[in-house]
Amino acid sequence: MVASCVQILVGFSGLIGFLMRFIGPLTIAPTISLVALPLFDSAGNDAGVHWGISFLTIFLIVLFSQYLKNVSMPVPVYEGWRKCRTTKLYVFQVFPVLLALCLSWILCFALTVTDTLPSDPTAHGYLARTDSRGSVLSQAPWFRFPYPGQWGLPTISLAGVFGIIAAVISSMVESVGDYYACARLVGAPPPPKHAINRGIGIEGLGCLLAGAWGTGNGTTSYSENIGALGVTRVGSRRVIVVAGCVLLLMGVFGKIGAAFATIPTPVIGGLFLVMFGVISAVGISNLQYVNMNSSRNLFIFGFSISCGMAIPSWVNRNPEKLQTGILQLDQIIQVLLTTGMFIGGFLGFLLDNTIPGSQEERGLLAWAQIHKESGDTLQAAEVYSLPWGAGTRLCTCPCACTLPFWPGPDRRGHQPSCPLPLDTISRAPAGCSGDQYRRTAGPPHQAALED
Repeated sequence: MVASCVQILVGFSGLIGFLMRFIGPLTIAPTISLVALPLFDSAGNDAGVHWGISFLTIFLIVLFSQYLKNVSMPVPVYEGWRKCRTTKLYVFQVFPVLLALCLSWILCFALTVTDTLPSDPTAHGYLARTDSRGSVLSQAPWFRFPYPGQWGLPTISLAGVFGIIAAVISSMVESVGDYYACARLVGAPPPPKHAINRGIGIEGLGCLLAGAWGTGNGTTSYSENIGALGVTRVGSRRVIVVAGCVLLLMGVFGKIGAAFATIPTPVIGGLFLVMFGVISAVGISNLQYVNMNSSRNLFIFGFSISCGMAIPSWVNRNPEKLQTGILQLDQIIQVLLTTGMFIGGFLGFLLDNTIPGSQEERGLLAWAQIHKESGDTLQAAEVYSLPWGAGTRLCTCPCACTLPFWPGPDRRGHQPSCPLPLDTISRAPAGCSGDQYRRTAGPPHQAALED
């Protein structure tokens, strides 16, 4: 809870947004890639429990998301009393992961009921059974309402605070990379500074609440879900809101949440193999803005990736060789040096900003152009605006616009007024109606408005 206050301060104070001016593609690319690359070992272990089930899950995801994505199915739609029509729904494009998971899960259940899968806990393939964790479902209560302090009063230690602060730093680096990866996968503009500040601050607030409720884990962006975005191509905040409500119900009704714990391990391993591959590809795709014919850029990216994978692997195998005798310092070193995305992102940030190179060579010109073009559109204002019209139709206080996490006029949010310089305008800016635009811009810009 104490360490999360540091993240709240870094986010809402705008410090993370200030650092974004020094972060370019050569920092984002290794950070995002190293979110997924070190996890392939874990995904392989889960899939290796039963490769047949894992390959089936992978095959179904690839089949639904890539080969059948343009196949529609007729679905009845009711409009009023006794009015019915059919519409086309691209089921395989929207639900490839869910369909693959359910089909593999049902197959595992059938193999469990018929005792085709081994019943010996030490036998290979036992974890593919749906009853391998049956005790979780039987022991879970039907109803339980969590509350703050449910495990007793929290205790605070200096070593714990410094150790979790190191984890918070790594989490923020990962989250910045996740934000950019998420935006690229859903076709949204790159996140502006105020959105990044707000995201980091809200994650810190979530960690604070998680500590108060005693969940045993913090709250941060989840890279596997971003991989799911690339597979399903569904990028809607309404979906996340609905999912949040479902998770609230699952947290209160214990049997529902425990039922999902019976998903066989190889099914999860197959899902992760696909999603981690998508995340790694998204990270590498940021290099399209960089001149990869430059030996400088090749060195920075390659060195950052290799160190981000080699150093955590060595530290995990030899933790005793980094003991300094100071518990707090040992925890900080252990957390930072075992987080590949932190090491790769830090090295990319350091080398990219210290090794001589032109703006064009580093990809900063194309990077800035993308941000400028996307930030001037109505789409960016709608994607990264506050919910329920806050800051646009409601709470349009001039003082609020100066906050680093508030989408004010200078942050390309909706503006209450419409100053339109005639020599630079190409589209109606946020906050301007069509009539205001016509009166200001005049007939020569009518085509831009209609476009």
